[in-house]
Amino acid sequence: MPDRSHAKKMPGSRARIDHVETARAKVLAAALPNVAFDGWTQRLLSEAAKEAGVSHGEMRLAFPGGVLDLVDCFLADGDRRMQEALAAANIAHLKIRERITLAVRTRVEVDVAHREAVRRAVTLFALPTSGAYGPRSLYRTVDAIWRAVGDTSTDFNFYTKRAILAGVYSAVTLHWFADQSDGDADTWAFLDRRIADVMRIEKVKASVKKATNWLPDPVGLLGRLRYGRG
Repeated sequence: MPDRSHAKKMPGSRARIDHVETARAKVLAAALPNVAFDGWTQRLLSEAAKEAGVSHGEMRLAFPGGVLDLVDCFLADGDRRMQEALAAANIAHLKIRERITLAVRTRVEVDVAHREAVRRAVTLFALPTSGAYGPRSLYRTVDAIWRAVGDTSTDFNFYTKRAILAGVYSAVTLHWFADQSDGDADTWAFLDRRIADVMRIEKVKASVKKATNWLPDPVGLLGRLRYGRG
């Protein structure tokens, strides 16, 4: 006889998840206009929840980690908006370099109206008291960028791509905070240079790998030397 208990619980679980997501969205929307003045603080979270009509209990459920969870929600929402923007754009014909450049620029631009909120978020997540929130958020962003541009790698390149892009994205974001040029032109020029640097490194790596293909496998060679084979 099929177990119906799980099926009965699912609608309620989905409803609770939707309720929490709705509460998060409401509180975030109420908080954003005041972040530039008040910063990301517990007081901001409490006042935003009150303004949004979210009870204290609902707020605790939606943001169990307090204001750090609110900041994380804000940055995750930016990742989502970036992915939606790229999904709506026709990027299939673009080269991978062009896709990555566009994706990084799009991720920055989706928060152009909340530059100070992003700056304060990055500053807060850089503090030791924020624990793993900062690294986890950065990884989520670069992973979202790579997936948005169609990356399907599952080997070691999966990690190296994200590590390299994390450096690029972080540098571009910091440059953007201080950019006062029209349309953030200096930031986009800086982004182009950083991507060009990465592409040059990748070309060097490829040429070195090609040039050393004739060399014996070092692991296999060490094994033969150790055990007297070959």
